[in-house]
Amino acid sequence: MNFKDEKNKVILQEIYDFNFRQLELSIREIGYGDQSINKKMKDYVNLFHSMISEIHFWNRLSRSEKKEKFSIFLSDFSQIDHLIDYFEIFNKDLSKKTLNSYLKSVSNP
Repeated sequence: MNFKDEKNKVILQEIYDFNFRQLELSIREIGYGDQSINKKMKDYVNLFHSMISEIHFWNRLSRSEKKEKFSIFLSDFSQIDHLIDYFEIFNKDLSKKTLNSYLKSVSNP
């Protein structure tokens, strides 16, 4: 599964930018000031990239390795097995469609 062709790079960048803009807007609505927002956003971006780094080779990981990866970020979460199942189904479904068709089906229920 490769989402890194030129058309998908643009779409993925737009999704990335949109998500972090929404996160920043949510932080502003809570009432944080500009300095706090910059620090929070830096923390969230670093956390996101840490997560991506840990699951980059998801398809090559065993179930126990996947559980270990989730446990890094969700140490107090009791339903990690359910989350792994969810992502397995999502990954399988996503691999059967193009990125664009998947996005259209999500945006047009």
